[in-house]
Amino acid sequence: MRDPRDVVDTDPARAADGEPVLAVANLEVVYGGSIVALRGVSLRVRTGTVVALLGANGAGKTTLLRAVSGLLPVHRGEVTRGTVLLDGERIERAAAPQIVRRGLGQVMEGRRIFGELTVDENLRAGAFTRSDRGSVRETYEYVMSLFPVLAQRRSSTAGYLSGGEQQMLAIGRALMARPRVLLLDEPSLGLAPLIVQQIRDIVAEINKAGTSVLLVEQNATMALSIAHYGYILQNGRVMKDAPAEELLADEEVRDFYLGVGERGRRSFRDLKPRRRHRWSA
Repeated sequence: MRDPRDVVDTDPARAADGEPVLAVANLEVVYGGSIVALRGVSLRVRTGTVVALLGANGAGKTTLLRAVSGLLPVHRGEVTRGTVLLDGERIERAAAPQIVRRGLGQVMEGRRIFGELTVDENLRAGAFTRSDRGSVRETYEYVMSLFPVLAQRRSSTAGYLSGGEQQMLAIGRALMARPRVLLLDEPSLGLAPLIVQQIRDIVAEINKAGTSVLLVEQNATMALSIAHYGYILQNGRVMKDAPAEELLADEEVRDFYLGVGERGRRSFRDLKPRRRHRWSA
């Protein structure tokens, strides 16, 4: 297998000094001109790290990903305050194709593959922003080495793949754009435990190859097991953030979110609020 570092763009100097490849600051998002979905959300993703974004349904997780990837206008949403920086450049009002070209990829909830196309055609569609055929071929070979089952089924119609295979295809298609930052929205949703473990290992391997990851997951234990840092959203606000190992060990988080303790029915509002303007990720 070709060294993934020849395929994925990395910057060791940036990782060493802790510079964020993705930075969201005081972001406010409104739908339909009146419904406020995000209220002053801030987070950072350092180069070469996995950041987990946790929270119940309706907390604002998918909205945040849409704001970062440029898909808000499709859903009648808009950024009304705050900034999104990718490698130090503002992208909160950029078009989605432009953001992809700048180095950000997304795997949306529900996979959203092209069901009538083959596996091969889906993957090649993911490289639509790239023109260097030789480089695209290298990335294609890397994706096939990462997902051997796709290599075996490259001529199969994507709609007939299993749920786990479709999720692998969705991730592989996003990697074809050679992103520096990969947004993953609920990659384990609806999958059997064994497949969830496979997806977890694949995400960890992608990150080890140099791609930074912002991971939205209902499976908090899985997400925090591979994340370096985590944020918990509730009602459009960041209620708590800390290194992943601290969140896993935090009694309040275990009680309220991971369902370990006896107080799981209480609200995240009772969690001790994070310190403002503390950047640790």
